[in-house]
Amino acid sequence: MIFAGLDVGSRTTKLVLYDGNIREAKVVPTGVNPLQRCRELLAGHEFRRLIVTGYGRHLAAPVLGGEVVSEIKAFAAGARYLVPDCHTVIDVGGQDSKAILLSDSGAVHKFEMNDRCAAGTGKFLEIMAATLEVDIGAIGDLAQNATKMIRINSLCTVFAESEVVSLIAKGEETSAIAFALHDAIASRLATMIRRIGVREKVVFAGGGSRNPCLWRLLEQELETKIIIPDSPQTVGALGAALLAESGIIGN
Repeated sequence: MIFAGLDVGSRTTKLVLYDGNIREAKVVPTGVNPLQRCRELLAGHEFRRLIVTGYGRHLAAPVLGGEVVSEIKAFAAGARYLVPDCHTVIDVGGQDSKAILLSDSGAVHKFEMNDRCAAGTGKFLEIMAATLEVDIGAIGDLAQNATKMIRINSLCTVFAESEVVSLIAKGEETSAIAFALHDAIASRLATMIRRIGVREKVVFAGGGSRNPCLWRLLEQELETKIIIPDSPQTVGALGAALLAESGIIGN
């Protein structure tokens, strides 16, 4: 019996099909028509139950005949399945970032979210990458090649962009600017994560976990090893599928 989990994010939409094992896991760009993208992902698949999470869950679920679950519950369930003894989950997505503390049983004990400011999210890095004229997928590797240390004083997107433009005009190397941006983001994320209390093991999920510089800086800031799953972007969709199988409904 197959259960489906959809994670409708602002940048990517993820599908996981689960029947006791992960049957399929896909990641596609959300694009300008999230509902159409969801329909394309689900086309040709039969499943007993669908649970939808993510930024667009309330838009997609009623149209697709699914139920909704919060990203917090979905990421907690997905991370605990992949790393059974994890206690801390970090998710850096396109529009928000979150930190989740799990109890020994895997229940959500505490969480923090940054969903009102672009700083510490994929959107912030996307804007900064465009300012540096660097592909978003390459900015993490670029930052790791920095040969000097400089600072970015503001994480407000508008002011940070202006500061980056000024640093470029002064002739600062692009890699050093990129590293300074990552360092500032990691510091902000670490502050948020510490508010829930860090317990090992720590799982880093979401699109932000694919950035090697951010991952390494967070490990340094938190002074602990951080585990990145093989398919970090599908952790939320996996959690939704697991909750569909278990009969648990969230909101």
